[in-house]
Amino acid sequence: MVGVSGASGAAYGLELIARLLDAGREVHAIVTDPARTVIAMETGLVLPAQPQAIGRKLDQYFARSITRHGRLRVFGNQQWSAPMASGSARIDAMAICPCSMGTLSAVATGASHTLLERAADVMIKERGRLVMVPRETPLSTIHLAHMLHLAQAGVVILPASPGFYQPPVTVERLVSFIVARTLDHLGVAQDFMPSWGSRAQTWGGSRVYTANRSRKR
Repeated sequence: MVGVSGASGAAYGLELIARLLDAGREVHAIVTDPARTVIAMETGLVLPAQPQAIGRKLDQYFARSITRHGRLRVFGNQQWSAPMASGSARIDAMAICPCSMGTLSAVATGASHTLLERAADVMIKERGRLVMVPRETPLSTIHLAHMLHLAQAGVVILPASPGFYQPPVTVERLVSFIVARTLDHLGVAQDFMPSWGSRAQTWGGSRVYTANRSRKR
């Protein structure tokens, strides 16, 4: 499962979904209303409000960049009948990418006011694999305290802080760095980011950003 919240860094969330679909995975996604606003601002992709319509739009958006399709299902953030609202669904792993500080705070305190927050709460209580990719700077003591609380509960806190040892000659590589690390912690094999000390020097560019940025405006 992938939750895309309203933090800056929409490319991270879109790229993560694309890579999971390319790996043949079934992806359950939630795109919050603030996320739709940020996606439009940062990528030019305007998503409709209805979950099924979002799914169709994303399928079209990814069509130029994905070679092996998994299945994408988009759920509304108040769709309480969705599978991820219950631990009985047995979701393999979940990422919130990018993760806003509001979403992080809600998950850290067990608020569960939305489906995204409830799904994260379920992953924590079921001892599932949850990766949160916060994108904010600077971080306040409140933000840091919430991250510590979540880390102590077993959540992987993976800030959107790309490394520079690739070297990052394009923005796409910076995006791919974070997405690759997220996939690693989700337990999904990836071969486009060589591990540190590896002989591999070839980087796979972003599936989505490169293929679609010419259509942004």
